[in-house]
Amino acid sequence: MRKLGIPTVVDRFVQQAVLQVLQERWDPTFSEHSYGFRPGRSAHQAVAQAQEYIQQGYDWVVDLDLEKFFDRVNHDVLMSRVARRISDKRMLKLIRGFLNSGVMENGLVGPTDEGTPQGGPLSPLLSNLLLDDLDRELERRGHRFVRYADDSNIYVKSERAGQRVREGVKGFLTRKLRLKVNDSKSAVARPKDRKFLGFSFTCGEVVKRRIAPKAILRFKEGIRELTRRTRGISIERMIEELRRYMLGWRGYFGFCETPSTLTDLEGWTRRRLRCVIWKQWKRGKARFKELRSRGIGKDLAAKTAGSAHGPWRLSNSPALAISLPNAFFASLGLPSLAK
Repeated sequence: MRKLGIPTVVDRFVQQAVLQVLQERWDPTFSEHSYGFRPGRSAHQAVAQAQEYIQQGYDWVVDLDLEKFFDRVNHDVLMSRVARRISDKRMLKLIRGFLNSGVMENGLVGPTDEGTPQGGPLSPLLSNLLLDDLDRELERRGHRFVRYADDSNIYVKSERAGQRVREGVKGFLTRKLRLKVNDSKSAVARPKDRKFLGFSFTCGEVVKRRIAPKAILRFKEGIRELTRRTRGISIERMIEELRRYMLGWRGYFGFCETPSTLTDLEGWTRRRLRCVIWKQWKRGKARFKELRSRGIGKDLAAKTAGSAHGPWRLSNSPALAISLPNAFFASLGLPSLAK
């Protein structure tokens, strides 16, 4: 479990003030290959840049995962980078104080002798400052790479080159920045077999962005949680909550270039809702009555209401597709993922 170091109100105010001054000075000096926590830059831009490298023929990726990066940042190494840019000893002392402020857990404050406390406004900027050394080293070596916070992907033309680059970068991180690469989560592989910021890429002559399988699984887990039978809420309220979730998800993953995936997930979500409504109708007589009232013929309504099949299978039946059409859910506010 990753711990958060959320500052007090006063500390947060001071950190925000420091951030506004330092970011304006430091950000223009950072690498063009860094996209995380920077004004005017986004995860979508990082994914698009990775896609461009793959399209150019750099179709092997060195996917580096820094083990517990935010928890393992060495304070002395970080402060040495800060001291290169700040000469005011009062400011250096203040930043060191933020790093050493400690974390409260179960009412007890424990010291922090490494790491940048997550939850503080200043931590992302300090992290970018430290990892700018990695960016500059990769630039010096002439690599094509993209970094978003502690996620770094380096694109090369062969597996052999990737293994060589991985070992070289791993040594640099260990010696110079005292950071550890998580070997179990890092790999040299084809981009289609790895995920980057929730996306993966197709193979072929034209490389396309697609949603990574794990992101799809997380989406379905979220939908399942919101459509649990035991929640005891109306279908209208359920769809209102689904709407917020789906719009936020679409705002990010709508950047994919495989609309069929979005269409499939949209259809899968409607099937979940048909299951919910079918369960709410409870028994055969009530189900028969509801189907008849929605225009289903007597024979089909009777066959469906008396079926021994489970709700998931019946959610794809002709009777439920006709009685609970897509337009019905749209009228209740269920958004489309494919738009």
